[in-house]
Amino acid sequence: MIIMVTRIALIGFGVVGQGFTKILLEQKESLKTQHGFEYEVVAISDTMKGSVYDENGLDLNKLLEIVEETGEINSYPGGIKGWDSLKTINETNSDLIVEVAWTDLTTGEPAISHVKAAINCNKHCVMTNKGPIALAVNELEALAKDKGVQIRYEGTVMSGTPALNLAMLTLAGSGIYKIQGIINGTTNYILSEMEKGLGYDEALKQAQDLGYAEADPTADVGGYDALGKIVILANVVLGANLKKDDPPCEGITKITLDDVNSALEEGFRWKLIASAELHDDGSVEASVAPKKVPLSHPLANVMGPTNSLTFSTKYVDDVTIIGPGAGKEATGFSVLIDVLDIHRLTSYK
Repeated sequence: MIIMVTRIALIGFGVVGQGFTKILLEQKESLKTQHGFEYEVVAISDTMKGSVYDENGLDLNKLLEIVEETGEINSYPGGIKGWDSLKTINETNSDLIVEVAWTDLTTGEPAISHVKAAINCNKHCVMTNKGPIALAVNELEALAKDKGVQIRYEGTVMSGTPALNLAMLTLAGSGIYKIQGIINGTTNYILSEMEKGLGYDEALKQAQDLGYAEADPTADVGGYDALGKIVILANVVLGANLKKDDPPCEGITKITLDDVNSALEEGFRWKLIASAELHDDGSVEASVAPKKVPLSHPLANVMGPTNSLTFSTKYVDDVTIIGPGAGKEATGFSVLIDVLDIHRLTSYK
């Protein structure tokens, strides 16, 4: 077996980029022996931390140590410094771009530009940013097909829990016609804590203290994070062409402690449910809203910051997947899922 070395450039080196790098280091030998995958990370570019490029590969242990100590990539000894993200994509000897930089979910930038640049210079691309896929997946897929390269984005929906791979690979041909689930861990945690007697504001504060919610929690509690994810699922899995703001969206801010307790007494549990359904005429309807879920349903028993999706299919009824929807290692693992998938598809051509 001939093993080709994949040269990787990372765009962004925050929590996800560092998590992915640590997994690469820990799994280096098993990736080679079990999957025939060898790699070199040749470049990293981060808006805040700086950049470095070495065509022969970077010492990842040293790099992680330096970033932990100084917060700066520029402190790494050797290599070419000072390249921005687009120059890193276009001019390094990388074969594969891992795009894990910060992105504006309204415009999808700068991630859309990063992905287009990678495709246009015939490089495969893996991303965890929702923006490019929620806003431009059909355009990017068409561009990648035209250029003969692969793009992957498993981490955009449920982090390292392989929801997209389950739908697109394992359940391929099963006749998926509906997707519904809990795809925002922050809101699920808040609702779970409210069952324990906390008011909404107190539960939100606790979520913020634990790092589940941002200082500005609007994207989570307003339902917008879940909205971006269900648009991705609708477009990728059900073949829709929805825009990010097309589906109706309602968050959990109006749910009270009395609502939570009354639902339990009735045999229900409040959950923020994102759903998308394929109708007989080919149209797809999607939404995000708090709903009372029967306690007998698998989604009702998913508590805390955990995520879950149920795929309703023609041939195997309902299939539910449960797992983490965020986190350093989980999201880093989602990148590895995609990198290995591209490796399998392209290694022996």
